[in-house]
Amino acid sequence: MQNENQSNNEINQYPDNARGREGARQFALGLIVGIVAALAVVFLAFGGVNFRNGILRLKSLNRGESSGIESVTDDSVVEKLGVLEETIEEYFWQDVDAQTLETGLYRGLLDALDDPYSVYYTQEELLELQEQTQGIYYGIGAYISQDVEAGYVQISSIIKNTPAEESDLMQGDYIYEIDGESMYGKDSSYVVSKIKGEEGTWVTITVLRTGETEPIDIEVERRQIESPTVEYEMYDNHVAYIQITEFDLVTSGQFESALEQARAEGMEGLIIDLRSNPGGNLSTVCEIARMLLPEGLIVYTEDKYGEREEYKCDGKNEIDVPLVVLTNGYSASASEILAGAIKDYGIGTLVGTTTYGKGIVQKVINLSDGSAVKITVSTYYTPAGNNIHQIGIEPDVEVEFDSEQYQNGIDNQLETAKEVLAGMMG
Repeated sequence: MQNENQSNNEINQYPDNARGREGARQFALGLIVGIVAALAVVFLAFGGVNFRNGILRLKSLNRGESSGIESVTDDSVVEKLGVLEETIEEYFWQDVDAQTLETGLYRGLLDALDDPYSVYYTQEELLELQEQTQGIYYGIGAYISQDVEAGYVQISSIIKNTPAEESDLMQGDYIYEIDGESMYGKDSSYVVSKIKGEEGTWVTITVLRTGETEPIDIEVERRQIESPTVEYEMYDNHVAYIQITEFDLVTSGQFESALEQARAEGMEGLIIDLRSNPGGNLSTVCEIARMLLPEGLIVYTEDKYGEREEYKCDGKNEIDVPLVVLTNGYSASASEILAGAIKDYGIGTLVGTTTYGKGIVQKVINLSDGSAVKITVSTYYTPAGNNIHQIGIEPDVEVEFDSEQYQNGIDNQLETAKEVLAGMMG
C-alpha cells in the first residue's frame, strides 16, 4: 500500500491519546472552517525514492571527509540510555520488551531530523515497502496523502472496484485511528503498514470528516489489490486521455500500452492527468519521460556535498501531437518531475492548479541486520534548473476544481484541458 505517496511536514500535536475524542472533535470542527494542504492506502515513497544496491554495514560510513556531525553514542549517552531503560523498567505501568525499546531508539534518531520523509524500517516493514512498490499488495485500495498542518494522512482518492470503494470511506477523510491506535503525526508508510494485512481480514479505520463533529469508525476488508495506475480513454476528435495515479514499477508498462493503443486509434492530441498523483519511483517516471521528451535532461539531483546526478532522455520517442497536462495541489514529487520537464521544454501546456512542491529525493538504505532507513539525500531540479521544493509548479492555465460541478458529472478542469487542447490542435 505505498500507497496504501506521492508524504509531508511537521506540526504541533497533542499527545497521541491525551485529549482523545475531544481533540478529534475540535479538529473535525476546524475542518469545517477549512484547512487542507497535502500530498498517497496505497503509499509510494514520494517521487524519488531509490533502493540502494548492496548493504550498508552497521558501522560508521567513512566518506574520507568530515560530515560535521559529532557522534551521539559516546559513553555518557550510553550511560544515560541505561538509566532511562532502568527507569522505564521500574516505573512504567506496563511491561515493555527490549526489542520495542531498541526500535524506538532508532526511530527517535531519525525523528530528530525533523524530516517526515526520513524514517526507520524494521525488517518486516522493509519487506512491506518493497512489496508496495511492485503495485500489488493486500490492502483496501485507497490512495493516501500526508497533510503536514493537520498531522494526519488523508484519503486522496479511492481505486475503483476495491474494498475501499465498497465501504463508507470517502475522498478527503483524515485517518484518525487504525484499530484504535492514534495515527496523529505518523508517517504515511506507518499508516500503510497498519492498514495492510492478510487477505480476508478486517481493519477498523476511524476517520475525521468535514461536516462531522465526531470520528467515524469504518470496517474494511483486506483483499489483494493490483493497482491500476494508468487509465486510458479516447475522446471525440481523436483526443486521447491517459491518467497516471502513481508511479509504481508496473506503471511504465501500463503507460506504454496506453500510449501505443492511443496511437493505433489515431491519436491527434493527448491529455495526461497527473492530478492527485503523489509520486513514486524515480526510475519509473524517467522511463515514462523518455516516451515523451526531446533529447536532454529529465531531471538532476544535487546532494549536500555538491555532487550532481543527471537523468537524461535520448529524444527518440518525443511526443509528436499537442499535449496538455492536468495538475493540482496533490500532484507531488515524481508527478512534478514529469510536469516540470514538459513545461521546461515547452512541449505541453499545464492546466489546473499549482503542484504540491516536493523537490527532494529519498533513498532506502539497507542495513546488515535486515532493517533499513529511508532518508532524504538530495534536492532535485527541473531541466531548466528550477528548485520547486515547497514552491510547486504553476500551471500555464489556472483552473480551480469545482466540486459542485463534479457532483453533477462535470469535471471542469478536464473540460478546460479539452478546450485548450482543441485550440492547440486547431
